[in-house]
Amino acid sequence: MSEDEDKRDLLPPSTPLEDAYDLAAIVSGFVPWFGGAINDVLSGISLDLKMERVGEVLEAINSRIEGLEDSVAHEYVRSDDFRELLERTLRQVAYERSEEKRRVYAAFLADDIANPVEPYDEKIRFLRTLEELQTDHIRLLKAYSKEPSREEESGYSGSIAQTLIRRLPDMKPERIHDLASQLQDLKLVTHTSINTMMTARGAAHIYNYISPYGKRFTKYIMQGEDGLNG
Repeated sequence: MSEDEDKRDLLPPSTPLEDAYDLAAIVSGFVPWFGGAINDVLSGISLDLKMERVGEVLEAINSRIEGLEDSVAHEYVRSDDFRELLERTLRQVAYERSEEKRRVYAAFLADDIANPVEPYDEKIRFLRTLEELQTDHIRLLKAYSKEPSREEESGYSGSIAQTLIRRLPDMKPERIHDLASQLQDLKLVTHTSINTMMTARGAAHIYNYISPYGKRFTKYIMQGEDGLNG
């Protein structure tokens, strides 16, 4: 059996991960320089939390950073900033029921390890925003970010609502209106009403209505695009 097969056998998908220390030891075996940080954080998480969810996210992070030889990343995971960010993220993961959002959390941490460029306070703000979001909010943000088609740009007029409804055909219009209003409350979009009529081209380029903060947030969480599929 190959070494890679041995590693996969350590974390069978169907096995509940009940012991935080055993989990930390498993991950340390994959990526030793990351395992120390995990152990420090998991030792402070009570075992009544959903450790299987935490394990799922840690396994996803491991698959992304395994083989990363960047000395800056190695040094960063030993920093207080990263330890605090890791703790906050895993606590949110433990209570997160949505598998899709847990994939986003995994992408968030893995990309932060590989590219620790954003200020700490900004990343904490990202985390707070992510905790507020439902999976449908994320779908809506993806719809806002989508490159418009030629068909959408044609015609004389349109609205943000019409564009979102066209891009999310399985979502009820009233649901789209409600979610868009919530994204505005979260300072992720800047429009006041998605029903305002405008040129067809303006209605197609709704990326322009994502706020400056919303663009930073969306770019950061979408660096792990496979974590947002669905």
